[in-house]
Amino acid sequence: EISACLVGSEMCIRDRNIIEKSSNGIFQISGDAKLMSNRKVFIEGEITPETACEFVKKIMILNMQDPDRPIDLLINTPGGCINSGMVYYDVIQASKAPIRTFCIGRAHSMGAILLACGNHGRYILPHGEVMIHEPLLGNHVSGNSSSIKSISESLLETKHKMNQILATHTGQTEETVEKATGYDHYFSAEESRNFGLVDEIIDFGKLLEESE
Repeated sequence: EISACLVGSEMCIRDRNIIEKSSNGIFQISGDAKLMSNRKVFIEGEITPETACEFVKKIMILNMQDPDRPIDLLINTPGGCINSGMVYYDVIQASKAPIRTFCIGRAHSMGAILLACGNHGRYILPHGEVMIHEPLLGNHVSGNSSSIKSISESLLETKHKMNQILATHTGQTEETVEKATGYDHYFSAEESRNFGLVDEIIDFGKLLEESE
């Protein structure tokens, strides 16, 4: 529970909501709405079909408000569903508004791809962590030999597609990416920059900058 207020300030925080004072009076908005108004969108927790739909809605709204002003994606995720992650990816690539990506904690698995695919600046905090690996089977595999063969071929195709995407956005060869994704490969902030997953290591102050 959050409860804080500065006397005489134009803004205070109470119970996760923000109390703001303007010439039109005093009003209350949620912290998430305030961040959205500053074009800060969070990718946090597991990536699922539900979070993907919410992400699409937010990026659509921000594009309708101003297609020229940058959007900042703040990433702290263990990854999740590849199909859902590709929804995020397609939206980021097609957004008219420039999108910048920031790793503020961990960007693992699908989260690493979303971090790397920012076309207008890719950043990581000094103690951020990125992890890449091969696609995993999410459930116990069962069925006849034809079904198992189909699943195996689909998984290999997905692996090839993910490696192609990482190669495109990091500047590495597909062979280098395939070798790196052969196991759970963890990168520090500096290693992430050297591999081409991010452009720059930044401090918290960069996150406070208004999108212009």
